[in-house]
Amino acid sequence: MGYLFTSESVSEGHPDKVADQISDSILDEMLRFDPESKVAVETMVTTGLAVVAGEVKTKGYVDVQSVIRDTINDIGYTKATYRFDGNSCGVLSAIHEQSPDINQGVERKLPEEQGAGDQGMMFGYACREMDNLMPITTEISHLLLQKLAEIRREGKEMTYLGPDSKSQVTVEYNEGWKPVRIETIVVSTQHDDFDKDENHMLNIIYNDVKNILIPAVKAKLPTNIQSLFNDDIKLHVNPTGKFVTGGPHGDSGLTGRKIIVDTYGGRGAHGGGAFSGKDASKVDRSAAYATRHIAKNMVAAGLADEVLVQVAYAIGVASPVGFYVNTFGTAKVKDASGQHLTDSQIADTIQGIFDLKPYAIIKRFGLKNPIFKSTAAYGHFGRDPYKKEVEVYYHDENTISRTEKNVTRHYKTVDFFAWEKTDYVDNIRKAFSL
Repeated sequence: MGYLFTSESVSEGHPDKVADQISDSILDEMLRFDPESKVAVETMVTTGLAVVAGEVKTKGYVDVQSVIRDTINDIGYTKATYRFDGNSCGVLSAIHEQSPDINQGVERKLPEEQGAGDQGMMFGYACREMDNLMPITTEISHLLLQKLAEIRREGKEMTYLGPDSKSQVTVEYNEGWKPVRIETIVVSTQHDDFDKDENHMLNIIYNDVKNILIPAVKAKLPTNIQSLFNDDIKLHVNPTGKFVTGGPHGDSGLTGRKIIVDTYGGRGAHGGGAFSGKDASKVDRSAAYATRHIAKNMVAAGLADEVLVQVAYAIGVASPVGFYVNTFGTAKVKDASGQHLTDSQIADTIQGIFDLKPYAIIKRFGLKNPIFKSTAAYGHFGRDPYKKEVEVYYHDENTISRTEKNVTRHYKTVDFFAWEKTDYVDNIRKAFSL
């Protein structure tokens, strides 16, 4: 008998994810004005209301109400019947200036000595289960909801779909912790009340998930993962019955309440700090990105098949106070005498390759750019890195300007999900003679 392991995901329309996206949209807008902005914004959403609060330090002015309304509409809450829509919901803002006590610990005369924005420990994880070095359960949970949102936006099939949905995937592993098969899939999706016969309506949704959604997701997966699907999968679709009342009207949402969905679905570990609404001086976010980058590059380099990395900081101190590596017995590196290196020996070498001071992390991944709304749904990790031109409201040596209809706008090409790059593989292989 093997093991059953389960992960879940939630859609961009889930109340907690609505809150995360609002917080990160406000952060992005402040970074468009001032890349040195310090931001810690929390959001709460409920029936007909969005409330934002937090502490910021920025040179720019942000129309918070417009940012919130645009974000809600982009997600898909545009109907009054949802009892929460971007055009009519109330908006309350209680954002104020960042504490100078915190700020003095972060900003330094020498930028390189920038202190950590808070104490705490952060974890990064990678494993060889998927091509993007993420756990299968997490990745398929995300893919189900990403595809469901794509179907909803296209409006050609499953036209009854609402923005709020959840998924859950259970995989059976053998004693060697290798995936054997998918045991259970759960999909709960908000929908219009399109049929007076509730049982008939639920049967339509069930069959559409089974015959449209799951095959579409399966087709996007590599052959070895497709083989885990079989006719014996237990499929639960809206198992409580109809799901018409959803979104913030069905359940209030809060920033930072889906941190396991944001990371590895329960695999590895999580330090406890949330990500969304925080600028990169908060190591809760930036160091979690850095440790994922380390773990992913270690696995990609062939050093180990599974890696967990922890880093810890003291508030106001630049250098980490702790660094830890666990390869779960999968390390493949030896010393000059042919002895397998211990995880502590591996950690010593890895720490010499990666600079984990906050300034270095921010510079390495370009974390002063408005890139964060894209991270706020479907996970911060396992995403494909890409470059994209974004509009900013300042001009420097890294921006280009275009004049359109007598209005000059400034643009900057920036990296999204740069922490997912495997750009340190050669450094690691060289350090360990791989």
